[in-house]
Amino acid sequence: MAFKIYTKAGDLGKTSLIGGTKVPKSNIRIDAYGTIDELNSFIGLTADHLSKHPAKDFLKEIQDRLFTIGSSLACDPEKESKLKIPDLKEADIELLEKEIDSMNEVLEEMKSFILPGGHVAISTAHVTRCVCRRAERICVDMQEHDLFVEPLVIKYLNRLSDYLFVLARYAGHLLGVDDIPWKPRINEQ
Repeated sequence: MAFKIYTKAGDLGKTSLIGGTKVPKSNIRIDAYGTIDELNSFIGLTADHLSKHPAKDFLKEIQDRLFTIGSSLACDPEKESKLKIPDLKEADIELLEKEIDSMNEVLEEMKSFILPGGHVAISTAHVTRCVCRRAERICVDMQEHDLFVEPLVIKYLNRLSDYLFVLARYAGHLLGVDDIPWKPRINEQ
């Protein structure tokens, strides 16, 4: 028999962290790993819009790292040392930097801010970047409230948002879609 997707355990607005600690579903830790889950879904959507794109396989690797981050955030920090939780490594960040540098080699220098758009793949990558930035802000908020967040998580999310920005531009390059420069309206009186 297949396991049931619903447990009814959260019907009263509580959920359990890995380790068994019960917390309200409004807990910032739940918000953090829920946002990572949302980010992971948007990474999948971005990959789907980049069929035949060289980054497609790399995005699957990113999804794996996001599951690692989600596991870390979903764990009761007081019990984490007793549990076997996957870990993030500095090499994961270095790999993002290597991919950013590789894509940047073929991109024209930016001369202005750019507007998201021009192709659904580009726009989706930018939405994904925005969700990544929100996840990063939530993790920083946790840290500022003395709630444990592995420092590499924040660093990884920061670099991932940079990667997603460059990926959006690189997708445009491969699709033959130019960046859309922001042209601020200036009141002339």
